[in-house]
Amino acid sequence: MSAIIDVKGLVKRYGPRTVVDHVDLAIEQGRICGFLGPNGSGKTTTLRMICGLLTPDGGSGTVLGQDLIKGRDVIKRQTGYMTQRFGLYDDLTIAENLEFVARLYELPDIAKVVDAAIQRLGLGDRRNQLAGSLSGGWKQRMALAACVLHQPRLLLLDEPTAGVDPKARRTFWDEIHALAAQGITVLVSTHYMDEAERCHEIAYIAYGKLMARGTAAEIVARSGLHALVATGDNADKLAPGLSGQPGITAAAAFGATLHLCSPDEAALKRAVATVSNKAIRWTETEPTLEDVFIHLMGQAQDNMAAA
Repeated sequence: MSAIIDVKGLVKRYGPRTVVDHVDLAIEQGRICGFLGPNGSGKTTTLRMICGLLTPDGGSGTVLGQDLIKGRDVIKRQTGYMTQRFGLYDDLTIAENLEFVARLYELPDIAKVVDAAIQRLGLGDRRNQLAGSLSGGWKQRMALAACVLHQPRLLLLDEPTAGVDPKARRTFWDEIHALAAQGITVLVSTHYMDEAERCHEIAYIAYGKLMARGTAAEIVARSGLHALVATGDNADKLAPGLSGQPGITAAAAFGATLHLCSPDEAALKRAVATVSNKAIRWTETEPTLEDVFIHLMGQAQDNMAAA
C-alpha cells in the first residue's frame, strides 16, 4: 500500500501563536483516518495545508505523490474537501448546485456526471428542491456528492456530520466506507466517539500537537489508564465529589452509574475509599476512547492561553 498522505513536521503560525506544531501524518490508500481533538487544536488548519489551500510555515512531505508545496495545484484537483459550514448555494436546486461544481472542474458530459452523483447519494427525489430548504442531513449528502463529482483520490471532511441526526450520520458513514472500499483515502475530523471508532485509524491532536496515533484499540491499550464503574443507589451523584480527587482524570455519570478513570490505579483506590456509601459496587472496566481523549487533553497546553 502506498501512502497517499505522508507529511512530516507540519507547522503553521499566526503571529505569536503556533496552531499546528510539527505534526507528522501518514495515511495509506483506501484508509479512513479519524482526526480528533478539542476545538481550536489545528484540525482544520492541518486539513487546509494538506489540500493546498494553506502554505505551511514549516515541514515537508507529499500528498497524492505530489510535493506538498510545489504540487499544490495538482493536489487540489485530485482532492475533495468538505468544509465545516455548508458551502453551496441555498437558492439553487440540488441539480443546479452540482452542475455548477461540475463546470468549475471542467468535467465532460456534465448532465451524466450529475445524474450519476444524484443517484449514488439517493438524491433523486429531491434533485429539483432548493438547497436552502433541505435538512442538515440532506445538505451534507449533497455536499458529499459535490466533493466526489470529479472522482478524487483523497477526501478531506471537516466535521461533516455536525448537527445531523443519528440515522443520517449512519447513512453518511456507510457511504464513506463504500468510497474507501473503492480506494479513496479519507481524512475526517469529528467530535463523535462512535464515528472515531468507525475509522480504520485515529490521529488525536490537542492544541497543535499530535498526541496519539493508531487504531482505537491501540490508543486505548497504550493509554495506561485504569477505569472503574460504580453501580447502586445514587452512584451517579458521586461524580462531583470524586472529580476533584488527586489523580482522577474523569468522574462522569452515565445514567444511574458512575465511570471513574485514572492513570494511577492507587489513585482510584484512594478515591473509592472516600465514598461513605458502602452499598456502592465497584467493578473494573476498560477505559473508553473518550476517557483517553479527556486524559490527553488534560496533558496538553492550551496554545491560545499561552499566546
